[in-house]
This record gives sequence, C-alpha cells and structure tokens, in this order.
Amino acid sequence: MNICVIGTGYVGLVAGTCFAESGNDVICVDIDSKKIERLNRGEVPIYEPGLEELIKRNSEDGRLRFTTDLALAVKESLICFIAVGTPPGEDGSADLKYVLEAARGVAKNMDGYRVIVDKSTVPVGTAEKVKAAVCSELKLRGVDYEFDVVSNPEFLKEGAAIDDFMKPDRVVIGADNEKAAEIMEELYSPFVRTNKPILIMDVKSAEMTKYAANAMLASKISFINEIANLCELVGADVANVRRGIGSDSRIGFEFLFPGVGYGGSCFPKDVQAIIRTGSEYGYDLKILKAVEAVNYRQKEVMVDRILKHFKESGVSGQGSGKPLEGKIIGVWGLSFKPRTDDMREAPSITIINRLLEAGARVKVHDPEAMDEAKKVFGDRIEYMKDNYEVVTDADALAVITEWNEFRRPNFDKIKALMKTPVIFDGRNIYEPKEMMEHGFIYYGIGRI
Repeated sequence: MNICVIGTGYVGLVAGTCFAESGNDVICVDIDSKKIERLNRGEVPIYEPGLEELIKRNSEDGRLRFTTDLALAVKESLICFIAVGTPPGEDGSADLKYVLEAARGVAKNMDGYRVIVDKSTVPVGTAEKVKAAVCSELKLRGVDYEFDVVSNPEFLKEGAAIDDFMKPDRVVIGADNEKAAEIMEELYSPFVRTNKPILIMDVKSAEMTKYAANAMLASKISFINEIANLCELVGADVANVRRGIGSDSRIGFEFLFPGVGYGGSCFPKDVQAIIRTGSEYGYDLKILKAVEAVNYRQKEVMVDRILKHFKESGVSGQGSGKPLEGKIIGVWGLSFKPRTDDMREAPSITIINRLLEAGARVKVHDPEAMDEAKKVFGDRIEYMKDNYEVVTDADALAVITEWNEFRRPNFDKIKALMKTPVIFDGRNIYEPKEMMEHGFIYYGIGRI
C-alpha cells in the first residue's frame, strides 16, 4: 500500500518505518527541514533500539522516504496517518492544533478517496473535528472527494517499540465505515499472523481505549507505590507483597514495580487529558486524580529520604542553611525509563532540581540521555562518562533509572570509591541483604 505519515516524532517515525518493513511504500513528512535532512542522511533523531537499522535498510530499498513536501506525500498515498504532537495545555487538555493543521493539509492536497488516520493520542471526539476540518477545506476548494477518518491508537513502549509494532498484543481500529475498516485490516494483516486480534470498533470507543489503557497502567504504578510507602511504615517488605498479589492471575506482575514514579510522553499527559475530558462532561474522575497526585508525591520521596538520612547522621549542611551544602550526590539514570533517551516528565528532573536546591553537588551518568539532560540542566550538574566516575568521592548514590548496566556493578569498587557507602535505590534493583553484606547503608522503596 501507499502510505504517508505526517509527523516524524517518536510515533510517526516508528510507525512509518515498520510499515515500510512490511513491504509498504511509505513517505514520512515533517515541517522541520533540519530533521528531514538528518533522516535523509541516515541520522535518527531519537534513540530506540533497532530503529536506526530498519530506517537504513528500508531507505536503501526505496520503501521509505522523508520529505517536507506534504502535497507530494498526500497525492501518492491512499492512507494518510496523522502522527503529530498533542502537547498538554495549562488545563491538562490535549492541544489539537497540529492535528487539525495536518488534517487541513491533507484536504488541501487530496485528489480522490483517502483514509485519514488519527495515530496521535487524541481525546474522544477528535475524529469528528478532523472530519469537520477536512470538509471545510474541501468546500473552500470547491471539490467533494470521498474520505474516511479512522482512529488507530498506538500502544508502543519506549525501548521496545519495534517489537510492540511488529508483534502487537492487539490492533485497535475505530472506523464507522466498512470500506475504511477493510483497508486498515489489510494494512495490519502482516502484523497479526500469530492470531493476535484486530479489534474493529466505533471511532469514539477506539479513542477512549488509548486513554483508558494508559490510565489503567498508570494506576497500577501509583497503587504499588502507595503500598510500598505503607510497607515502610508498618515494617513490611513490598517485594514480598508484590509476589503475593502478582501471583494472582487477576492482578499479574506487570507495572507493579514500586519506584520514584512514572514519567515520559504518555502516562502523565494522558492521565491529565482523560481527567480533563471527564471534567468537560461534568464527571469527576476521582481515582485518576488520586493516581496523578500520588505520582507527583512519589517523585519527592527519594529526596525526602536523602535529607532525612543526612540530618539523622548529623552531617547535613556546612552552615549555609542548605541541608546538603558540601555533599556530593551521584545519580545513575536520567531518562524516565531504560532503553530510551526520553526525559519528558522524568522523575530525575524533580529529584535533581530538589538536590540542587538543597545545596548538593550532583554528578550524573546515563547510557543514552546525557545530551537530553544537558538541555534540561545545562551546567548546573556534572556529566560523567561512566557510572564509576559518578560515585568517586560521592557522599551518596541515587539510582533513578533501572538500566541493565546498573544492575550488577562491582560493589566493592563502588564502596572503595565513595566517601560514604550510602545507596538510595529508587527502582529496587538491589537486594537489601546483599547491599548490607557489601557494607552499604541501603534505602529501597518499601524494602526492609
């Protein structure tokens, strides 16, 4: 099939590349000429395992092209995916400006039937707005081409997006027209040969499915963080509790990992957006408001514990009034999760800013997110080439992102390099007993 993907951000780039990998002819379009130039040189603007290799292969084979020419892309394509950003407004609602601009762009250049697909994460009712925008533009042109608007939400995990797209748990297609549904089923048929379902439903249900899925996963994270915090107060170990509840097939283990909260481009934005949708319809989504509040608070837990430790040990501050003045805090991990360089809404931002406010000198390392971190922190923190440089002369180590590189380091070497052997484990990747055997003072989340 001939496809164009409008927007070469995370979703658009992964989707366009994977469609090309399955044999389709794909044109990816973006208004950012510098990004398109980079892509045409084989430079990938985001880090996602396996993506660079797929882009290179499909570009060389002629199935994948990058351009700023929307007219060309629309004229050559039957299916036009809209995969532009929907940044949250001040009230938490999704900003549809770029989605509607893309829709009008398709309408200005289409010369016959098109399937226009909302791939961006958008609120319920967006397809109707896209349809209205297209109709309005066609009317201005004095033409009456047939088209359908489809909702096709993405369910990609950063760090595993290629596998998620090529081997999906399910494909959700919201279509109110049988013709459009059949075209989309044909497009996705190569991806579901293991009998995973293609779920055809009405457009509004498809739009709601994306928000409901992410809100549910965010709820599980905030739930286990609440339980972890309570475990600390009552003297229980959240690792044991997690085993006890996760073994129940109705609950499962996925997303029941206590830590310093969720971040990224999806969960924070989507939880806010669905809360806003509820408000617009006069419904108060109390559970999701609590999920958001718990997550906001959880990002503060590690720093509270660091401040408490140094206060109780009698070595906080150096007379400046700032409790961590003169202290060196090492930080492992900056991205919101491993296997990505994405720092949007990353817990590390909240944690490091609070450490700096408390007077600490902060040294950091992340396998992929160092360049993104420099955009956030500038020269306010120190960037180390490896994790051992981070702990050299450090008064404490804070583990924020659970990269594999951090799971089994040389603990004897770390202890020898540190000024004081204190570890604050924000992802519970170490066992308390083992840390104590190595001679560390260890703080996990809900661990004993």
